[in-house]
Amino acid sequence: AVKYSGYLEHCDEPFCTNRKSPGLMKLGKDITLLGLEIGLLTMKKGEVARFVFTPAYAYGRQGCPPLIPPNATVMFEVEMLDFLDSEESDAFFELTAEQQDTFPLQKVLKVAETERQFGNYLYRKQHFESAKGRYKKAFSILGRSPSSEEEQCQINASKLLVLLNLSLTYLKLERPAQALAYGEKALEIDQRNAKALFRCGQACLCMTEYEKARDFLIRAQHVQPFNHDINNELKKLA
Repeated sequence: AVKYSGYLEHCDEPFCTNRKSPGLMKLGKDITLLGLEIGLLTMKKGEVARFVFTPAYAYGRQGCPPLIPPNATVMFEVEMLDFLDSEESDAFFELTAEQQDTFPLQKVLKVAETERQFGNYLYRKQHFESAKGRYKKAFSILGRSPSSEEEQCQINASKLLVLLNLSLTYLKLERPAQALAYGEKALEIDQRNAKALFRCGQACLCMTEYEKARDFLIRAQHVQPFNHDINNELKKLA
């Protein structure tokens, strides 16, 4: 996710910019200018940079008429807002189900975490339907059978994060029954998880199931007695 503006020499107005509506773009697909690809790969989150590209790294000998003249040197001002490394994740989902099953668990967990982070980015942008899709994609690959108790713990830890994300996202989508279902799945992994208990309480409150809501919220309060959100939800219920 970057903000950028491109300028020709001796021009104050940019010939291209996305500063009003920066979205998530993929290197090599949405961003294809060679110099910009190379430059972005050197940047950190939050960094602002200015790059000057010779024609070989920009629009070449022919330019891009009518905006870019032949053999143009261009300057780009770039702000790196955020980024996700999805190369391994993209490659994984291009494999067949049989090939995915042969992947080492650590790589599967990494792919699931990448998809979850994608979901988190979309959630922060309030694209809840798209976020839900990313979370479900992450959850779909966490169903493999573990070969040890340690592997089971690692799978459960990944599942728990995704289930909590799904429960919250369904609340935002005003679908409390699904929010409750995913919250209860999280509780199957960790029955004292305060976030899961809180999400279930919120979902029951939305469905006007007040006794169930109170039960979940009281259990959450026992785990985190000074949690402001839990206590506020109990006041709302009262």
